[in-house]
Amino acid sequence: MNDIHQDREYCLSLLNEYTKSDSLLKHAFAVETCVRAYAEKFNEDVEYWGNIALLHDFDYEKYPTAEGHPFKGSEILKEKGFSEDFRNAILSHADYTGVPRISSLEKVLFACDELAGFITAVTYVRPSKTVDEVEVKSVKKKMKDKAFARAVSRDEIKNGAEELGLSLDEHIEFCIKAMRANKKALGL
Repeated sequence: MNDIHQDREYCLSLLNEYTKSDSLLKHAFAVETCVRAYAEKFNEDVEYWGNIALLHDFDYEKYPTAEGHPFKGSEILKEKGFSEDFRNAILSHADYTGVPRISSLEKVLFACDELAGFITAVTYVRPSKTVDEVEVKSVKKKMKDKAFARAVSRDEIKNGAEELGLSLDEHIEFCIKAMRANKKALGL
């Protein structure tokens, strides 16, 4: 068998085993898309980074509390043979876990998590419902509307860009372009 860290099909089967919600599945694919694009940009292991992004919330539907997610997922992944580095990257995407974001991968996952969801939400309110219509200025305008996608942390979006050493505009633009390049698979 292939190394599980590199095996997208295996990771996808885990995601589908634990996650039934269409919106959570779409979120996993959107975050994966953005993280893979950053892996390419930084000349990193695209499969490894992508699989971590794919599984970052796989336990959320079954364990939606701060006590459960992502801790239960980390336990499940440990039982299945995933490395500590793989699991720590997932744990680090939630501030409340106390796991620091040290590596580029950890910072990228954190930076892409909330933003990918927000870009998806902005896409759904565009007249054509396509990510092709989404621009940086429309994302930033919607960020100011506290009632829009209220569950998405604007602070985490801003902090994510900052942790990457990018301006908010650069980070938003990069993720929009990544999602446009994979819009068919994302349904956007």
